Amino acid sequence: MRVVVEADGGSRGNPGTAGYGAVVLDADTGELLAERMGALGVTTNNVAEYRGLIAGLTAAAELGADEVEVRMDSKLVVEQMSGRWQIKHPGLRPLAAQAADLVRRFKSVKFNWIPRERNKRADALANRAMDGKPAPEEPASAAVATAARADSPAASAQSWAPPAGPATRLILVRHGETEYTARRLYSGRGEAQLTPRGLAQARAVASRVGPVAAVVTSHLSRCARTAELIAQAAGGVPVRVEPDLVECDFGKWEGLTFAEVNERWPEEMQAWLASPAVAPPGGESFDEVAVRVSRAVQRLREAYAGERVAVVTHVSPIKLVLREALDAGPGFLYRCYLDPAGMSTVDYWPDGGIAVRGVNETAHLADTG
Repeated sequence: MRVVVEADGGSRGNPGTAGYGAVVLDADTGELLAERMGALGVTTNNVAEYRGLIAGLTAAAELGADEVEVRMDSKLVVEQMSGRWQIKHPGLRPLAAQAADLVRRFKSVKFNWIPRERNKRADALANRAMDGKPAPEEPASAAVATAARADSPAASAQSWAPPAGPATRLILVRHGETEYTARRLYSGRGEAQLTPRGLAQARAVASRVGPVAAVVTSHLSRCARTAELIAQAAGGVPVRVEPDLVECDFGKWEGLTFAEVNERWPEEMQAWLASPAVAPPGGESFDEVAVRVSRAVQRLREAYAGERVAVVTHVSPIKLVLREALDAGPGFLYRCYLDPAGMSTVDYWPDGGIAVRGVNETAHLADTG
């Protein structure tokens, strides 16, 4: 199936209120197959353009397309995705990587620059998003196109049919309590040992996880110690360190409270809360974390296909795994609460199906104080 993706993004101010839009068209007939749009809070024009591209490619994959022509009026995005320009801005690299991962799903993808007047449909959707208006109704042809490609991975992921093959189950465990956790401090790449209560929580979740093929962990000691206890309870299964599961780098905010950060960096804090593409000063954005966490999940699905695996990590990586599994928006990151030593479970099937079995289960912590 050959499609055309027209994508755009914009911001009113740079950075400013931003949004993106994308349409997917049948390459042979020009029929509208899908429309995508979204508000991004406060971010830059280039970030919005990349988000439009990602939305368009995602929609094309969901429709089962195998050949894609991307048309954008952003010279920067077209040249960078074509490999002719370097991606110098660190905030754009994770978005370009996410787009490149999507490109690899298709048989072929071609990028073409078009003048703005020929990109009116995507531009109108981006402005609609910035205005806070609802998305237009999905074209009826989109459902027909998806049904016609029901054998595609994207289609089977949305199917009510029973999944094929054994699932790979990832049991996502947040580490036990640390001093930073108890004091509600930003705790990213710095070392923070488990408190006595945290050790009790780690032992409790270890007794709850059950049999697993392996335990995979962030290298930081609060996770490594929790992982060690889970591995022992599971009969001495191997423990594997996965660097991409490390917590978000909070930069200059490390070790501070929310109130302290909001007092010293009020504008940066508001921008960070408004968009996952924004990083704390000297730190890492949630979009950047999402790219590496998605990489890690894919490696685990390949290495432990059809098995149960305990994954011991931090708040941000777990939220990002759950957000992707639930196909949720950016707001999920701020509305999902995860307790120390809480447990969440996600199943992945070979046909692309995903099911979230549980989020932040804590019954095992009842006796830990």
